[in-house]
Amino acid sequence: MSNALAIVTGAIQEAREDFSRVLGDRSLSFERESGFAIQQLQKNDYTLGVAMKNKASVINAVTNMAAIGISLNPARKQAYLVPRDGQICLDISYIGLLDLAVASGSILWGQAELVREHDLFKRVGMDKQPVHEFEPFGKNRGLIIGAYVVAKLHNGDFLTTMMDMDEVCSIRDRSEGWKAFCAKKIKSTPWASDEGEMIKKTVIKRAYKLWPKTERLDAAMTHLNTTGEGLAPDRPDNWVDVAPMIAEVLRTTTAADAKAYWQENNSALAGQPADHKRLKDAMIAHGMKLADLAKRAAEAHTVEMEPTGVAMTDDEALAADLARSAQ
Repeated sequence: MSNALAIVTGAIQEAREDFSRVLGDRSLSFERESGFAIQQLQKNDYTLGVAMKNKASVINAVTNMAAIGISLNPARKQAYLVPRDGQICLDISYIGLLDLAVASGSILWGQAELVREHDLFKRVGMDKQPVHEFEPFGKNRGLIIGAYVVAKLHNGDFLTTMMDMDEVCSIRDRSEGWKAFCAKKIKSTPWASDEGEMIKKTVIKRAYKLWPKTERLDAAMTHLNTTGEGLAPDRPDNWVDVAPMIAEVLRTTTAADAKAYWQENNSALAGQPADHKRLKDAMIAHGMKLADLAKRAAEAHTVEMEPTGVAMTDDEALAADLARSAQ
């Protein structure tokens, strides 16, 4: 094992405790998913290099995967670890989004398809499946002219959401990744290498707004909207990215520093309640972990004393304070 891979593997192992704490799907195991993560990162020297330079982003990506309840298993094709803007990001595929929608109970099933210029496509009603006829093995279906997703709800109704390529390209053209690719600042973008998947993901993200909401699916969409995965979200001008703030919290080495960072910076997220809670949860969990480690270290160097009348140490007091914050 190379030195770089050994260091990144060690960083992934640091995520074990947080992975278990936030795990949204108990069928996932840290041992398997960490193995899949290592396999993905070692496939490409550039990806491994990014992971080496930003180990905190690797930990965040693995933790986000657990919180959302998505797998890196290559056979399931639900999610991938990709380098983006100097960090390793969790990228969820359109298959992963549909799997989450079904697993979380939002819909019974969903199917996304591309429509090409020589296909026959007809919408027949608001609550009925569309007619889409084409030769599946034909080589002359023409250019992609749009996409749609059909979702079956638990009451038996169907919801169909459609987008033509003008709408899709309008969203693509606003993405920073596509702009950088067109300006030749980066060599690749999923909009170029996996256009069909990105088109399907785009129409699913629009359809999601009409589906029954679930916590896991909401978490996945929020994640995609805050990691710059190529689908430009609707954000106010004063929007603040919480991901680097969480990374800074996780870099602190004492519980007091974690809490101090929170107190100094959390007001920036006042208009983003979901992100405000994410930063607070990260601060509390990391702070309590550090306080516990400090307490154990102190106990290891302290002669045993009668417990009666002994005051709490500073670390114990801070851990208690953080615990009250979590309530």
